[in-house]
Amino acid sequence: MKHLIWVFGFSLAIASTYGQSKGVELSHYIFPEFTQGTVLMKSGLEYKALLNYNSFTGEMIFDKNDKKLAIGKEDKLRVDTVYIMKRKFFIMEDKFVELLYNSGFELYAEHMCNVKYPGKPAPYGGTTESTSVTTYSGIYSGGVMYELKLPDGYTIKPYTNYWLKRDGEPKRFVNMKQLTKLFDDKKDLIKEYLSTRDVEYEDQESLVQLLKYLESN
Repeated sequence: MKHLIWVFGFSLAIASTYGQSKGVELSHYIFPEFTQGTVLMKSGLEYKALLNYNSFTGEMIFDKNDKKLAIGKEDKLRVDTVYIMKRKFFIMEDKFVELLYNSGFELYAEHMCNVKYPGKPAPYGGTTESTSVTTYSGIYSGGVMYELKLPDGYTIKPYTNYWLKRDGEPKRFVNMKQLTKLFDDKKDLIKEYLSTRDVEYEDQESLVQLLKYLESN
């Protein structure tokens, strides 16, 4: 256990904290608050912590004494599974992804988001939105994106990329057309299914039901 504490206490990338008196609740974190979870290492050791996933930075964050700490690149190689509120997260292609379905096929969600920085004053009373590299650098250096609340003016647009593992090979898809191409051998089944049911890319449950159908036919 001492070794595990050393791994998470000293070799993790540390994110600065950012004190705020007010802010707006935005969905750049998957969970609305840091929740008690478990990090299972490949060695079999476990680490308990208040955990959350930041979909903007792409990092698994834990709260230690009111400081936000991110699992660093080297430590991420030692992680097997992260458990938060009965949800499971794994490493795939050097990214944390959430397991949505596991049977003959495996479906994973890669949670992401776009961020728009508060607009700068523009002529005639307007504003100009910024998503430049310079702006992102300012967000990181101030530690803003590691807080659950962001200052007024930020805009968050969450989205999801999916990974399908079939025959042991993971492949990413970002729309229904790409998913269909991953099942060239079941095109007729997919066509039949879609003719009677609605399947939306943004609706995870409808994707899971489609996979269950393809798996059983």
